Amino acid sequence: MTDSHLTRRTLMRYGAYGAGAAALAGTAASWDRLTGADIPGRDDGSLVVATLGPAYGPEAIRTLQEGFRELHPDIKLRINAVQAVDWSDFFAKILTQVAAGTAPDLVYVATEGVQLFAQRLGVALDTWVRRDAAELKEYFADVHPSLVESMMYEGSLYQLPVEFNAADIYFNRQVLRRAGADFPPADWTRDDFTALLRDMKRSGGSRFTPYFWTNRLWGGVVPWLFANETNLLAESKAPGGQWLWDGFYPADRRSGRGGGFRWTTPQATHDRVEEVYDYLASLIQDGLCTRPEGGNGQNLIGVFSTGRVGVTPAGGFWAGGLHLAGMERDGFDVQYFPRWRTQRMQYGAAGYALLRTSKMQDEAWEFIKYAARRDTLTRLFTTNQTTPARRSLLTAARYEKTGPAHWPVFYDTLDRFPDTGPIPAPPQVAEVEQVLLKHTGTALASPRSVRPALRRMQGDLEKAMERDA
Repeated sequence: MTDSHLTRRTLMRYGAYGAGAAALAGTAASWDRLTGADIPGRDDGSLVVATLGPAYGPEAIRTLQEGFRELHPDIKLRINAVQAVDWSDFFAKILTQVAAGTAPDLVYVATEGVQLFAQRLGVALDTWVRRDAAELKEYFADVHPSLVESMMYEGSLYQLPVEFNAADIYFNRQVLRRAGADFPPADWTRDDFTALLRDMKRSGGSRFTPYFWTNRLWGGVVPWLFANETNLLAESKAPGGQWLWDGFYPADRRSGRGGGFRWTTPQATHDRVEEVYDYLASLIQDGLCTRPEGGNGQNLIGVFSTGRVGVTPAGGFWAGGLHLAGMERDGFDVQYFPRWRTQRMQYGAAGYALLRTSKMQDEAWEFIKYAARRDTLTRLFTTNQTTPARRSLLTAARYEKTGPAHWPVFYDTLDRFPDTGPIPAPPQVAEVEQVLLKHTGTALASPRSVRPALRRMQGDLEKAMERDA
């Protein structure tokens, strides 16, 4: 895999991200559509930005285009909303465009793809950040350093975080009242969580599920791993990055920061990982939750809003989602993930990555800065479909219509628990995620399945991490 071209073999391997290698092998008939070659004016000198379609609808695209045009009338801008099932599918389609020589200049990339793009396709932003340091001081002062660190790779910064979502716990207030349970305190524990599920089950009826979660990298088993002071892969910090920390953050906020996260040795057979799976298996066996389903979690909104699910992990994006589903702002609430050995929590963030193949890198940098501005994000995130990376945007007025009452939890997950970190997403994330999902489903089939499934997971993770991303 080179800067500007992917071999067919490499591209086929990335098919694991989305529809799979077989689907990519059969794309000849729709090649123009996949690569964007059929877009009118494709080569008209525009700065091309690719976003995940479901995340950015027509109104959001119009907002971005109009605001950028006011600031930079000399730069033509086109935003392509790529329709994809999820981030994995989206990344596969972008890689297809790169292979075809029709790559965009900028790609909206979530944590799942930060290191993949940084290692193989991205341009470090260090030079521009240093040059425009005075202009960016206000931005960094408004953004938690953990979010910035998650966008670093081996000492360099590759994206400015625009949004994030931590895996907090949502409650259906009606279900809490039915169970005679109080809203839990911020320092509640795993045992408190289990007791609450039992109270909910006793009062819930046959079609009720106290706890429901989705089998995926974000918000699946990973929050429980973090709470039990472990991770799927050994975690450490890359050296470097002091140029950024010393330049933009005071000593108390830059302490312990490095040049980005490293996820290396698989540790699926670690005792604490097994503890987590044993605990989740016990919840399933006791009827306190179902075996996790795949998907992006959107199917949860319906069952949660109608009271058929009591609690579930979700981020700030659910405030807007539940409101659109018809829930009143006082019908649900949110609290931190419960403590186990620790109360460290996990999140995923997103921002714009600049591709090496771009011939408009200076113009692309101007868009990156524009997209991270406070006024831009204020106009863009009006429906609480995510958590803005800028702390100053989280206000009572923002959540007045959608709720929840404990909305400060969204950003306080970072401020109150500064060791909260990103989901494990090395450059080999596509294969790592597939291994995790496959063996998690098997491990939770029965209590006896946990240990053998984790052994197989360990072997497959070792193979995945040995491969060059």
